[in-house]
Amino acid sequence: MKMMEILRILYRKNETLGAKVISEELNKRGYSLGERAVRYHMHILDEKGFTEKIGYKGRRITSKGLDELKKGLIYDQVDFTYSRFQEKMYNVSLDYNTAKGSVIVNLSTINEVGSEDIIKEFFKDGLAVSQKYNFYERNNRTYIETVCGTTFDGIFQKNGIVTQPLYGGLLKVEDYVPINFIEQIAYEKTSITPLEAFTSHDNTSVLDVANSGTGVIPANFRIIPATKKDEAIKIIDNLSKIGIKGVLHVGEPGKSVLGIPVPEDMVGIVIIGGVAPLCAAQESGYDLNIKLADSFSEYSQMKSANQDFSLPLKACTRKPEKNVSFVLNKIYNLISNVDFDIETASGNIISNISFVEKKYVDDALEILNELYKIKPEYCIGNRYAILDDGDDKVGIATICSLTIDGILTKYGINAIPNYSGILDIYEDNKRFIELVSYKGSSVDPHEIFIKKNMHDVYGSLNNSGKILASVHTIPYVSRDATKDILNTINDSGFEVLGIGQTNEYMYNAKIEKYHFGYVVAGGLNSIAAMKEKDIPVEVKSIEKIMDYDSLEEL
Repeated sequence: MKMMEILRILYRKNETLGAKVISEELNKRGYSLGERAVRYHMHILDEKGFTEKIGYKGRRITSKGLDELKKGLIYDQVDFTYSRFQEKMYNVSLDYNTAKGSVIVNLSTINEVGSEDIIKEFFKDGLAVSQKYNFYERNNRTYIETVCGTTFDGIFQKNGIVTQPLYGGLLKVEDYVPINFIEQIAYEKTSITPLEAFTSHDNTSVLDVANSGTGVIPANFRIIPATKKDEAIKIIDNLSKIGIKGVLHVGEPGKSVLGIPVPEDMVGIVIIGGVAPLCAAQESGYDLNIKLADSFSEYSQMKSANQDFSLPLKACTRKPEKNVSFVLNKIYNLISNVDFDIETASGNIISNISFVEKKYVDDALEILNELYKIKPEYCIGNRYAILDDGDDKVGIATICSLTIDGILTKYGINAIPNYSGILDIYEDNKRFIELVSYKGSSVDPHEIFIKKNMHDVYGSLNNSGKILASVHTIPYVSRDATKDILNTINDSGFEVLGIGQTNEYMYNAKIEKYHFGYVVAGGLNSIAAMKEKDIPVEVKSIEKIMDYDSLEEL
């Protein structure tokens, strides 16, 4: 989709553009892509014949590129995170004996003056993978590199230890003791880096941990073979001697770690997120664009913030308060309780319940009406409910798109929710630009997308925006029966955006062999639209079962 955006920029500017201008235009559209990365994408576009190089001036779009842009047939497949991480791990060359070689770094853009001082000061508190960093200026922008925790995986791999990064998430800490993971996303089958998904000022509280020992920090989790535990500990100790000390806990074979289950004969290892210092700046109100595991840096040439660097956290001695919960388990329990009758249009559905202050209710309902009137296919039905418990806030219940899976399940069809994503709308073309698998996630990814303002629902009303949507798969043998049911429930407003074929890319999402996919808009699009209109809203998805008849029509 980044290549699609580059083509759009060249088309709309209608002139030859260099990497610097394209990078600036991409940043305006929410894509953080430096000049080097732009040149890489442009080289691919050149090879495809969609652009051509005009001397030293830059590139311009070709007639073939115009055709592809208009038809929307560019297969800019979602770049899943796990593959990128494996590539980064392979290229780590740090030698802990000499403290020389490349490490994986998080590259982030600092958009405000003053955040550098906060970050440098925070390094002294020790809540980081390493105290080493790089600050530099390029094209009137300030960048910072911090050592990424995946560097450990690269060094493990270099020393013959099979390592599997599984999750990135949020870790609860009390009195300087790590307690348990409270949110996480799997590295596999996702286009957004897990820790990147959770790095916002209202998710972390690393400053509280630094000051009082209690709060929430970013952390990641991997497993290694139990037979290699002693070797891994030696490597961790050697890295500690050269200033890389981010390991929070090494578990026992087959024993859960901080609430995350561990397979038999494997050992879990928890490492603090290398972006913790950047989270400190965000919590202080500074604007940063954080990109995890983005590039490499020569470790010996990085600056040092604190020669006496040490993690302030204590050993994990307390039993976790609870095991990590996965959203897919909750989903399957809810869809099993949907009993909506397609003939009578009555029965139980799944609802999202989000909260707004009472003074905003009328404005919120006006947005619900507007969205449904202009683009009903971006909503799930035209019904809602106001839940008033007498507090300052009221709940606004909307129908969750997973209700459709529940209806299909009731009629004997195995509907599987696969991905939650951001669907880019450009005229008649639709492409997913972000996808997160429901499997391995503790939270509905749509909540994350809304928190990070990754949507543009109002733009989509004019056929140029981004909406919340999801991908579901069904065994191909039941395709005809599924289409009949979907046609029937369409009259009740349960409208899908598309029904695909087997073994294809559907709006950029890969559908497995012997299955077909369907894509449906998210039930939270109206809530996202409220946020775009500056209505403070507390987003809650996949909340509970409700009687369809208890909801009011718009």
